[in-house]
Amino acid sequence: MRALAMVLATGAMTAFWAASAFAEDLVGQPTPGGIAMQPGVTALKHDAIFFHDAILMPIITVITLFVMGLLGWCIVRYNKRANPIPARWSHNTAIEVTWTLVPVLILVFIAIFSFKLLFAYHDMPHPDLTVKATGYQWYWGYEYPDQKIPEFVASVLPEDKAKARGVPYRLAATEPMVVPVNKTVQVLTTGADVIHAWAVPAFGVIMDAIPGRVNQTWFKAEKIGTYYGSCRELCGLDHAFMPIEVHVVSQADFNAWVLSKHGTLAAATPTTVSAQTLGTGAAAPTPAPATAAKPPVNAAAPAGGPPEPTATNTTAAPTAPATH
Repeated sequence: MRALAMVLATGAMTAFWAASAFAEDLVGQPTPGGIAMQPGVTALKHDAIFFHDAILMPIITVITLFVMGLLGWCIVRYNKRANPIPARWSHNTAIEVTWTLVPVLILVFIAIFSFKLLFAYHDMPHPDLTVKATGYQWYWGYEYPDQKIPEFVASVLPEDKAKARGVPYRLAATEPMVVPVNKTVQVLTTGADVIHAWAVPAFGVIMDAIPGRVNQTWFKAEKIGTYYGSCRELCGLDHAFMPIEVHVVSQADFNAWVLSKHGTLAAATPTTVSAQTLGTGAAAPTPAPATAAKPPVNAAAPAGGPPEPTATNTTAAPTAPATH
């Protein structure tokens, strides 16, 4: 029985890793049939993958196999047929010390890598670019205060348009967030109504967007491409229709995009929100608020939801309450 249990466990682990290896990982979006984490394009995600694959998985695999073997041994060795007269003893000091000390040492070992990764997430370099992401029910609004680009709306791309463009439905957005490659991007998140969460798996970042509060996260994408994410809080009826699409482009393409949005290429300075968040004190004036318009509604939302939108994709959304 013990040998059989070990063989089954080994076969299961082999199948697990083989399936992960044979699945062709897609960058920036989920892989159909994939098992492992999405490939990363930031230093933070690389460290997170190492922590998961090289630290946590081996430890949990060894513990699982040990417990399975111990259970099999107890079932075979100490069943009623093999052991009709059970022993009467308790309080084995050596065993009690072992099963107390070993888990503590395992957790301390894990904590070394866990805290190192946690500190890396909070140790943001000086940002080259600041983007404010505001969560609405049910779409995102993006604002580039340093480039003086007012808030624009990123809603879910309808299914027919997604199929026509060959992009994933419910991940593609009507307006992408655009950032330059190899630049530190500070993302300030807040919510206009309920709690949302801004998350892009390929960047290894997730941050809550809470009404009345400004949270901060950051990433530095090392590869040009399109990367998808989604809201990670159960924010209401159309939670599944609130995607995030980020285009990482060259600096020249980013400059061209800024000009297409009638923004400025002036040197970035701390904005009012980012300066107070970072505690830098001085702040540059924020751009004038965009003209309010009727908030767009996801055209691809299920039937019976809110009415169809009347605004275009680039119509500015209502600005969230000031949060300082």
